[in-house]
Amino acid sequence: MKVDVHAVNFTVDRKLVDFIQERMDKLEKYYDRVVSADVFLKVERTSDKENKAVEIKINVPGDEFLVKKQCKSFEEAVELSAESLERLLVKRKEKIRAHI
Repeated sequence: MKVDVHAVNFTVDRKLVDFIQERMDKLEKYYDRVVSADVFLKVERTSDKENKAVEIKINVPGDEFLVKKQCKSFEEAVELSAESLERLLVKRKEKIRAHI
């Protein structure tokens, strides 16, 4: 799967990009028609400790899913977003199976 990582107002290190790529690749076992993913990483300007925001947009044929999570670290936010996307992709796969 093609994954584009966009860091808003900061530079992202290679280790985080590799972690995101690896985690997004795992989504393909739930739904194999995923075309691409756009991952947006933002640091919110708040005094709150949970200021790392992650938005993941997944493109599948005929639809796209958008998940937003905010956590203490980017890794945690990516993990939570990926879990939400897993549920969405499984639900979509079951819906398509029901129509066949």
